[in-house]
Amino acid sequence: MNKERFLIPVLVVASLLSIIAACLLGSTPLGPNRVLAALFGFADAGDTLVIWQIRLPRALAAFVVGAALGTSGAALQGLLRNPLAEPGVLGVSASAALGATFALYYGLATLASWVLPLAAIIGALAATTLIAFVAIRTRSVVTLILVGVGLSSFAGAAMSLLMNLAPNPFSLSDMINWMLGSVANRSFDDLAMAFPFLLLGLGILFYFRRGLSALTLGEEAASGIGVDLKRLRIAVVMGTGLTAGAAVAIAGAIGFVGIVAPHLVRPFVSHDPARSLLPSALLAGIILVLADIAVRILPTTTELKLGVVAALIGAPAFAWIAAQRRAGHD
Repeated sequence: MNKERFLIPVLVVASLLSIIAACLLGSTPLGPNRVLAALFGFADAGDTLVIWQIRLPRALAAFVVGAALGTSGAALQGLLRNPLAEPGVLGVSASAALGATFALYYGLATLASWVLPLAAIIGALAATTLIAFVAIRTRSVVTLILVGVGLSSFAGAAMSLLMNLAPNPFSLSDMINWMLGSVANRSFDDLAMAFPFLLLGLGILFYFRRGLSALTLGEEAASGIGVDLKRLRIAVVMGTGLTAGAAVAIAGAIGFVGIVAPHLVRPFVSHDPARSLLPSALLAGIILVLADIAVRILPTTTELKLGVVAALIGAPAFAWIAAQRRAGHD
């Protein structure tokens, strides 16, 4: 309980420090005095442009995407009672990216600013609906993971097909960005475009979080204390679909952070899914901001994609979590 009492304040402070660090660090580091002056409008035009148009929106985009994926991962893990559940592993992020790629390929994204996030969210909702249906029909973790792998493979193949048929290099470049995941060149307008969907999804997940706690007792016990399991599944599916779709609409497909953050948080909240949502969101946001800082300062000729770095870090962590779970069953 003492650990949990300090968990949220520590993560909030760490979140602020990570965003400040993202404003300080870059190809040309800025000192704290220059950053503060730019934030409060006392700096020259160059520093103000760098902070308000480039670094701060990018840092906030990374944090918001991480928070969305962390919350979605924690909620799915609670619903499926499986610590390996996460939008990326279960094919939700790839399906959302497919929706966005479809909109880009057919030029639908140029019709209105809301078309791209809506396409990503539709793709995410389709995937989460399928996963929820499988979860209802089977309790096998292996089956869920296999369905997720199949879904990711299908979405990846469909995106590869669209890339192969891309009408011009500009469309191809946009599609590759969505597949690899990046928050480079994101603006406050991009955040504002996805924010309503994100806010609605997070609101649904936090509103129904108590049902996730009840599920730890088992489905029969949860139903016996008044939890409407069907309503809970639909709500979590809708919530994770909206949040994952909004995250993909901002940054493209970024995986594994939704597994790692809840796994690290869970021991501090007595393994309660409801109490893990907020700290998972904060920790996942911090992880992605730090990963994006690494992307920006690494001395590479071409900037690495955030989704690639997240996968390089998250995939070994996923394997470790899976091995631990298997060892526990053995």
